[in-house]
Amino acid sequence: MQSAQSHCNRSFPISLFSLILASLTLSSPTHAEIFSSQYHDYKVETIATGLENPWAMAFLPNGDALVTERAGRLRILRDGNIVEQPVSGLPDLKVGGQGGLMDIILHPEFSDNRQLFLSYAHQNSEGYTTRVARAHYENRKLSDVKVIFDALPRSDSTRHYAGRLAFDREGYLYVPVGDRGEKDRAQDISDDAGGVHRITTDGEPAPGNPFLDDPDASDTLFTYGNRNIQGIARHPETGAIWTHEHGPRGGDEINILEASTNYGWPEITHGIGYSGLPITDRTEAPGMAQPLHYWDPSIAPSGMAFYTGEVFPQWQGDVFVGALKFQKVVRLRINDAKDVVEEEDLLTDMDHRIRAVTQGPAGNIWLLTDAPDGHIMKITAP
Repeated sequence: MQSAQSHCNRSFPISLFSLILASLTLSSPTHAEIFSSQYHDYKVETIATGLENPWAMAFLPNGDALVTERAGRLRILRDGNIVEQPVSGLPDLKVGGQGGLMDIILHPEFSDNRQLFLSYAHQNSEGYTTRVARAHYENRKLSDVKVIFDALPRSDSTRHYAGRLAFDREGYLYVPVGDRGEKDRAQDISDDAGGVHRITTDGEPAPGNPFLDDPDASDTLFTYGNRNIQGIARHPETGAIWTHEHGPRGGDEINILEASTNYGWPEITHGIGYSGLPITDRTEAPGMAQPLHYWDPSIAPSGMAFYTGEVFPQWQGDVFVGALKFQKVVRLRINDAKDVVEEEDLLTDMDHRIRAVTQGPAGNIWLLTDAPDGHIMKITAP
């Protein structure tokens, strides 16, 4: 051992040797594996590791990607490496339970205004809630941070924050809020929990919101009866906003959002309680929407993307959903009648809880894994 160390010191300083070795380790993928599916062979590369429960990512025009860690950090992925120093200037947030720093989405005109939006858990003397802030991003720093949405009332629960974000074609921002583990709140339209809210980029209720003229309802509310939405995406052709949400034991749902729609939780569900006892004996009821698709048993879906790239042409138009519980990616093909005509499980042998699914600018599919040593992975052509 001593002679090996002496040899290193004679060649060049040990500190320089360590820096070069670390650089080589960071720049090389941990592994790459080849898989087969119904239409395509594909390769899965591990791009980076060591992230603490990564939650979401957004690609910047310069080729960088911003990645949130639920532990309360915003990281930069640059040329396949995680920049050591996190982005500064994050808003005050609370890490605990299921909460922390969650989604990130760029303003539709980000190239001009450098604005982005973050969802996160927040705590004050009145309890915990889901919050959204707008910020200006430049040179690894956030500035001009402004809170534009607070889900009220707050509660003592640290569960079911939801928090995925999406823009529609008109530039309005959709903000799902979970039922916070207090299921009856999802049927109360005066309560922000258990629904999807549609706001402007300044945080005002979007024009045309369905409950603007109802003094007993939240002005920002767009839908209600939602349990805990963990995936949201805009359909590339119709522009409709699609979501999926966690059921209890069973009953995970995919829904297409329509203004003022009641999606039924907890009055109707295809799942049962964690105790094994029924929540309700009804799976449908008048005035409550049926899901486009549901899973029983639950797969614990998280992350959602429509594929529109050229890397995998026979996947174009399909929906990709991550799964936490069953540790896989699900590909769904849905026809014009909104029937699921194909369902295929991918990456079932990799033992990763998939938190986020995102299509990259080059047409590859990017994944984040939910773990204290979370990975950034990329699905690409072999």
